[in-house]
Amino acid sequence: MAAAVWTERGRRAVTAVGTVTRASHSAVRAQYDALVIGGGHNGLVAAAYLQRGGVKTAVLERRHVLGGAAVSEEIFPGFHFSRCSYLLSLLRPHISADLELKKHGLKVYMRDPHAFTPMLEEGVRGAPPRSLTLGSDLAMNLQEIGKFSQKDAKAFPEFVAHLEKLAGAIHPLLDAPPVDIPGVTAGSLSKRLTAAKTLMPIVRCGLKLGRNIPDFYEIITAPIMKILNRWFESEPLRATLATDAVIGAMTSPSNPGSGYVLLHHVMGELEKEKGAWGYVEGGMGGVSKAIASSARSYGADIFTEKDVEQVLVGSDGAAKGVVLKDGTEIHSKVVLSNATPYVTFKNLTPQGSLSPEFIKAVDQIDYTSPVTKINVAVDKLPNFLACPTPDGKPGPHHQCSIHLNCESVEVLETAYKDAMNGRPSARPMLEMTIPSVLDPTLAPPGCHVVSLFTQFTPYHIEGREWTDQDREAFADLAFDWVERYAPGFKRSVVGRDVLAPPDLERIFGLTGGNIFHGSMSLDQLYLARPLPSLSDYRSPIKGLYLCGSGCHPGGGVMGSSGWNAALTVMADLKRS
Repeated sequence: MAAAVWTERGRRAVTAVGTVTRASHSAVRAQYDALVIGGGHNGLVAAAYLQRGGVKTAVLERRHVLGGAAVSEEIFPGFHFSRCSYLLSLLRPHISADLELKKHGLKVYMRDPHAFTPMLEEGVRGAPPRSLTLGSDLAMNLQEIGKFSQKDAKAFPEFVAHLEKLAGAIHPLLDAPPVDIPGVTAGSLSKRLTAAKTLMPIVRCGLKLGRNIPDFYEIITAPIMKILNRWFESEPLRATLATDAVIGAMTSPSNPGSGYVLLHHVMGELEKEKGAWGYVEGGMGGVSKAIASSARSYGADIFTEKDVEQVLVGSDGAAKGVVLKDGTEIHSKVVLSNATPYVTFKNLTPQGSLSPEFIKAVDQIDYTSPVTKINVAVDKLPNFLACPTPDGKPGPHHQCSIHLNCESVEVLETAYKDAMNGRPSARPMLEMTIPSVLDPTLAPPGCHVVSLFTQFTPYHIEGREWTDQDREAFADLAFDWVERYAPGFKRSVVGRDVLAPPDLERIFGLTGGNIFHGSMSLDQLYLARPLPSLSDYRSPIKGLYLCGSGCHPGGGVMGSSGWNAALTVMADLKRS
């Protein structure tokens, strides 16, 4: 079968798994209490909570499919992909419970084991190359790590417990807006006492940490290699753990702040299992479908192919609704934007309504992205030299995040340096996932969908735009590396969809191609996310709010930004 190449321009018909082109059969009203721009998961969560609280709400999504980055699309006939985001973990449990997402169709396949790092090496005495597999079975983990270092095997359980304690302490901060600094420091005594309640999540965080506060401070500020070098000596283990410190971030394991990115990726949970990640049945669009179904059950109106041109700002300087690109005006008491802060304030907001100083601050938000996502349709399962499966049946390692070109930290560092010099990595870091080994709904019998989340690729290649030839050349390079670990992979490819940083921006609205709606660096977290003046979800324009991943607690923490924003909006509406 000849391989097909997907391009968004001149695209063939695309269907969205489990979603509908128009999520509401009713027409758009002329007036709502609240309008949500963008049908990503945070926007849908905000709409569900607002409508649940009696605020008549509509969601306006510009694409033909709901979900933002959490979408499922049939790119090639019979092959259904999580086209952008591809794993679930950081969906907050209380949101899933409140919105009854399982009742609304959410089904998750748990992965165990969850990490597989094969080596590129010659086997000894006819044995296959070594590999490192990690999962929930502690005895198996120690055996696997012991292949490389008995010392590391002994240290690993204590390291995991230490990391879990630090990550668990963050949870109170995820489920509440940042501290109300103006409220605590100014105003009447009664207002200060009310604002002081916003200090409680930090207090709970501190109490959970206890004597580990210095360790917490270190891990969120230090290079992750400073931490890993203290605990471990074997390169495969250090490199495997370091991948979680750089995934989605234009940083290296040796850069300060990479420790927080690791913590960010281990603080989630799935089915009450800490740090677990899973595959959503039907792809990541299944999450968005369930949230949308919940929101509709409360009475929210949800529309696709409603492209917002601009937020309407009245003569009093307050948001009054939106105007669509077809000229339709829809009025509302408040507007919530699930777009990135850059898109919200540079593209959707009248520039005359914002101060030059504010616009300048928005321009300084970092959206640098290292990611090119490659979605691949294959007619047979990859067969890895390090763990052969010649019968074509999935092994436990096939359900994992498969880390390629991750044998050593030096490989990751070199890949990062290539991108910082304006070039795609010559030996890119590749995270491969094959969700169809657990979810048979994604591909035809005997076939599979493969996700390659690759780093590091710059937004511009040596100062110029990406071309189709650049995309195909990088995909060919990535496939060449996969081929070295799993011979025959290239022959199995029947189609591929290559999304460089500019494509992630153009298709999904991810400014700079950044999957987190803004870098998760220390200067863009908590009280400073996305800016110190915007950390409470309110904008300089009265009635206009942010509800996307660009605000606290940030990308990946599914639904929390939308939930926190909805609570803020409802509190403001109650006071007005």
